[in-house]
Amino acid sequence: MEPRNPSLDAARRTILLEADALQQVARQLTPDFDRVLDTVLQAPGRLIVSGIGKSALVAQKIVATLNSTGTPAVFLHAADAIHGDLGMILSHDVVLILSKSGDTPEIKVLAQLVKSFGNPLIALVGNTGSYLALQADFVLNTTVSQEACPNNLAPTASTTAQMVMGDALAVALMERRGFSSADFARVHPGGALGKKLYLRVADLYIQNEKPLVQEDTPLRDVIMEISAKRLGMTAVLDAQSRLAGIITDGDLRRMLERQESFAGVTAAAIMTRNPRTIATEALAIDALELMRKNNITQLPVLREDNYAGVIHLHDLIKEGLI
Repeated sequence: MEPRNPSLDAARRTILLEADALQQVARQLTPDFDRVLDTVLQAPGRLIVSGIGKSALVAQKIVATLNSTGTPAVFLHAADAIHGDLGMILSHDVVLILSKSGDTPEIKVLAQLVKSFGNPLIALVGNTGSYLALQADFVLNTTVSQEACPNNLAPTASTTAQMVMGDALAVALMERRGFSSADFARVHPGGALGKKLYLRVADLYIQNEKPLVQEDTPLRDVIMEISAKRLGMTAVLDAQSRLAGIITDGDLRRMLERQESFAGVTAAAIMTRNPRTIATEALAIDALELMRKNNITQLPVLREDNYAGVIHLHDLIKEGLI
């Protein structure tokens, strides 16, 4: 029998307790959730998200998720709010305050001030009988039975519940807005995630050489073209300058294995006909998937059925798509 590992036991217990807490939060959803969505979507202003302590850290993450999924949001620390930062809240904004207890001094003051301003107030709270919950126009209940902390003190399950409720809010707003992959790319232009949604073959292949030979090109010149253009292949064009096939390093090796004499060998004799191709306007990620599916490292690029160049696996690696 495997010896008992107290550390692994503690880790499993924490994960299972937090998973149970999330099941509890899911059961606690009320029609207020829908009303929150309506209020945020109809508001001309932003969603101001506030909290203190660990809840402030969760609030910052929720703000980041909201902004990246189409809902303008701003973080306001509850302590800073009552010491000068309240000017951040404008008349058309909606305010969301996170708190486990809903009764800390800063949260109580902030809730009272928001109500006096007339802004809609949403409480994401772990105590529905708290001052914050009673002051709020809408309540998102994140009550948990116990923390994962063995002393039932350190915010663990409660902050997980807050985080997940924030994600649920962001995703539901995203779906109600019809926030598409194109919208996502617009606000994520810098990272690999964004590149998968907007980077096109046309952005990459133009950096490469354009290897090409004719069907009647002698073998020696085919090898010279592949070597000179350094893409491991060349396109073969027919008499009408249409793509007839390609010749890769692999095609050359296979030919050397099966032939002893190379006299009179031309490109047409060794090319691969009907090769896989990709259009200039296709997404670069589609080119990657096509390469992976067919176990190849380069693709001829076509613009309106005319050979335009080559995109190579190295181009995609360089852009961080792999």
